[in-house]
Amino acid sequence: MKIGFIGLGIMGESMCENIVKKHDDTVYCSDVDKNKVEKLASLGAVPCASNAELAQNSDFIISMVPKSAHVRAIYDEILPFIDSAKTCIDMSTIDPSVSVEIANEVMLKGARFADAPVVKSKPAAIAGELGILVGCKEEMFEDIKPVLSYMGKNIIRMGDNGKGLVMKVCHNTLVAEIQNGVNETMLLARKMGISAEDYHTAISYGGGQNFYLDGQWKNLADENWTTAFSLQNEYKDLGICKRLADEVDFTMNGMQNALSVYKKGMEAGIGAEDWRATYKVVRGDYDA
Repeated sequence: MKIGFIGLGIMGESMCENIVKKHDDTVYCSDVDKNKVEKLASLGAVPCASNAELAQNSDFIISMVPKSAHVRAIYDEILPFIDSAKTCIDMSTIDPSVSVEIANEVMLKGARFADAPVVKSKPAAIAGELGILVGCKEEMFEDIKPVLSYMGKNIIRMGDNGKGLVMKVCHNTLVAEIQNGVNETMLLARKMGISAEDYHTAISYGGGQNFYLDGQWKNLADENWTTAFSLQNEYKDLGICKRLADEVDFTMNGMQNALSVYKKGMEAGIGAEDWRATYKVVRGDYDA
């Protein structure tokens, strides 16, 4: 079984590298950045000049790119080469409606399609310990799980096509709301003379303990904005959440508040920084 991987960004390069290390057959790769393709080729992947070439050669086609438009462009290119022998897995975080549309097009060709977005960030991608939220036909899930296991260890089927993405958007929105609470209360504590370290320790003793704070408090204290997951990517995810909420006429005040913080960060030009850089927005660094 030959696997093709499209999209070698911050997450994708490590995900692909894990497949190369663990899979006992050929792994093809492609990306718009040829330097990234060369890096994976040096680790054992077979470089492809185009996504079409990759699709022709691969039994499993995996994509991991930033936006709905990128996934749409990939499938516009590779659909002519999709047939009943192919299995397609998109691991990007995109609009569920776009993913379902592509899934239907793929299935009309006789192939299978799953959305399988990931949770956690770069360290988990390197370790092969991502959480993976899957939307696909029930009978497909067990077939693709061994391949997904190269990249993650917590893998759950959420329902049919699109449902993995719905859950991913709910997850990221919740983390953004938790993050906003961390930003506000840590800043208040520090203004009142409590250190970031003591704040974290105290929170860990009670019901406010959370994964985001445990992993990020020191980076916040050190003002380390090195990107593992960008502010602009989370802004995109919150935008998807807003569209989903609007679709079902559901008001989400916490999401709207987080979205306003991210919008200010984008307007301040810090979209490429890590998403924890919202701390600076809440601190008031970009107030007029």
